[in-house]
Amino acid sequence: MCGSELHSLPDGVQRVARLLQDAGHPHAPRMLDDAARTAQQAADALGIAVGQIAKSIVFRRKSDDAAVLVVTSGDKRVDEKKVDALVGKTGRADAEFVKARTGFSIGGVSPFAHGTELVMLIDRELFRFDEVWAAAGHPHAVVKLQPQDLERLTGAPVAEVV
Repeated sequence: MCGSELHSLPDGVQRVARLLQDAGHPHAPRMLDDAARTAQQAADALGIAVGQIAKSIVFRRKSDDAAVLVVTSGDKRVDEKKVDALVGKTGRADAEFVKARTGFSIGGVSPFAHGTELVMLIDRELFRFDEVWAAAGHPHAVVKLQPQDLERLTGAPVAEVV
């Protein structure tokens, strides 16, 4: 992606694109015609299985108010008790908290290029697939990855959280 193409993208997508470009990732963010705020919407738009969507779920850790980002497969539900066992007691994060901590709005939360330091976990269920797609900083933006790319780009541990 060249500089002029990058500047025409929304700010959050530009941050993600720069991080991916700097890391040598072979795929740039892709803008979809319609919003993909849910895993099912994204899967339908891309013509893939919903499990191939790497959805980002944000929790709020109660002990220190830290943001906890769990990246999991779109066909799975996060088990909060498993997350709590790994990072400490958490609760739901509202839209304002998510935007303030990640720099992204719900429906476009990328697994990387956040506004602040986050506690992160990657669910091992994503490794069922050779390729997955994650939000890229905007409800219309996605990026193609391999599950191993998520590990490499985030430094987050892989865990069982569903």
